[in-house]
Amino acid sequence: MSDAPSQITRQAPADGSEFDRDTAVRTSEPGVHEALLSPGWAIGKALNGGYLLAVVGRALRQALPHPDPFTLTAHYLTATVAGPATVRTSVARSGRTVSTASAGLFQTDERGREIERIRALATYGDLATLSDDVRTSAKPPAMPPREQCFRATDHPGGDAAVPEMGRRLDLRLDPETCGWALGAPSMRGEIRAWLELADGREPDPLSLLMAVDALPPTGFDLGLTGWVPTVELTVHVRARPAPGPLRVAITTRNLAGGFLEEDAEVWDTADRLVAQSRQLARA
Repeated sequence: MSDAPSQITRQAPADGSEFDRDTAVRTSEPGVHEALLSPGWAIGKALNGGYLLAVVGRALRQALPHPDPFTLTAHYLTATVAGPATVRTSVARSGRTVSTASAGLFQTDERGREIERIRALATYGDLATLSDDVRTSAKPPAMPPREQCFRATDHPGGDAAVPEMGRRLDLRLDPETCGWALGAPSMRGEIRAWLELADGREPDPLSLLMAVDALPPTGFDLGLTGWVPTVELTVHVRARPAPGPLRVAITTRNLAGGFLEEDAEVWDTADRLVAQSRQLARA
């Protein structure tokens, strides 16, 4: 394993962070937000569910008086592709400490029909106003230092094996949880990694919506191959992350009937649990 800079690391775009540019939305009228979804966040032919959740999350932030997602649940109705999209938001309640709204992400198909891709419900607040009191039994995942973990370019297949979204990330996989890449999955359903955006953008609550779904699916560690599409994803954002790389741990305990759950924890450099998620995916 080389400590040389990854071949897929990119410099920040001239007009700012690639993540911010690719999740940007423009409010054309109250409750209607236009987006241009980037092919750079694709896994195969479909766009990553965490990236799409960040786009929806940004539209909800523009629609609500509070800045931060506390909880966001999305149901993925059909596969979303790169290109124009519209996010429609509807505010259910706007209170002093939290506000709640629903959202739908829509695209137009080749026949000119509008198709709903995602439907979401969210509650927003202000993470900066929360108490510092923490009582938890949760512990950060035990992981080797980043320089001892595997980059995407360490895959035996080289650059050709790296999905397009992987080129936007500086992802370092814990060697104990990536035997699947060599044809030897552990069958424990565990994957852990250090995660940063490749252009150096620091993490924030919106990027956490992407981070919970950024790792290879735990199905790979259970011997599965191919696409593992998300059916439903719920994210709880617990704190604004400190600067620096995140540690992400995902696990699956039960694959049955062609579906599996994935539980994710995201930890920051201050050893705080900053996001949690659960998703149901199709194997």
